[in-house]
Amino acid sequence: MAAGEGARLGSGRLIRYTVEVEGGLPYGATGIARAVDTTLADPHSWIGGGEYAFQRTNGDGDVRVLLASPATTDQLCAPLRTRGEVSCRNGDLVVINARRWADGIQAYGDDLAAYRQYIVNHEMGHAIGLGHVGCPGAGRMAPVMLQQTYGLDGCTPNPWPYP
Repeated sequence: MAAGEGARLGSGRLIRYTVEVEGGLPYGATGIARAVDTTLADPHSWIGGGEYAFQRTNGDGDVRVLLASPATTDQLCAPLRTRGEVSCRNGDLVVINARRWADGIQAYGDDLAAYRQYIVNHEMGHAIGLGHVGCPGAGRMAPVMLQQTYGLDGCTPNPWPYP
């Protein structure tokens, strides 16, 4: 688990979260926590609407963010079938698939940082109660709650709730 508490990000309803990395993965919890914190602190993220605030904690949180191997992701996301390919939210657990964290998807090309921002924002969107949405039209920016990992349905990639 990433040590230390982060600053409160945003002014809305507070969602406290922890960040962990499954043992044996080539990532440290501090680096993953930094990426999650930076994403959630961006005004284009969920704090941009003024409804939510986030704070990383090293104790009890509302959401547990875990970077996990594809096999562990499959186990923790069940009954959702992630097939070693996608991330999920299951209860208070946000599972980020390490395969996606490492490789991204073709639609984001070489912009792995943007894809990682998408994963964090999409799964935290589920944690705050949002479901999937469709592409609003060919050539339009994908909503962050579109399942972009599976395809863009004619939309263009977008990692942000408030682009």
